[in-house]
Amino acid sequence: MNAPIDDIDRLMAVMAEAFDPAYGEAWTRRQVEDALVIGNCHYELIAGDGGAPQDGAPVAGFFLSRYGFEEEELLLFAIAPTWRRRGLGLALLDRFARSARARGADRLLLEMRRGNPAEFLYRRFGFLPIGERPNYYRGPDGQALDAITFAYSI
Repeated sequence: MNAPIDDIDRLMAVMAEAFDPAYGEAWTRRQVEDALVIGNCHYELIAGDGGAPQDGAPVAGFFLSRYGFEEEELLLFAIAPTWRRRGLGLALLDRFARSARARGADRLLLEMRRGNPAEFLYRRFGFLPIGERPNYYRGPDGQALDAITFAYSI
């Protein structure tokens, strides 16, 4: 899926606001562009009113995912801090689930570091933990943090 340059600009702007640089979880522009060229990666932007953003307008959030046989993995998900706690995260997760289902996915997956505040949102949507990777991430002070894998059946 090739994305218009302004969509990537807007996606990168949200990521810069939403991801704490201390954890190094944000992707580079090149990583995002390369993922979208592969063809099995998909993204969607959301405006502050919950709809699709107008051309060139700022966005409140986005997801980037990768489809594989009957599963779709959420690679990146972000709502800009100024737009949080307005229901946009749940709305965007719902769009993610519907679009993945339309591509043939029966299950959604995601992985996050233990202690990520987004865990509440994912659990509220219905994601359940299915596994862990001990010491997978590093915290700002170098401490080892586990990764938690979550799944959601569509």
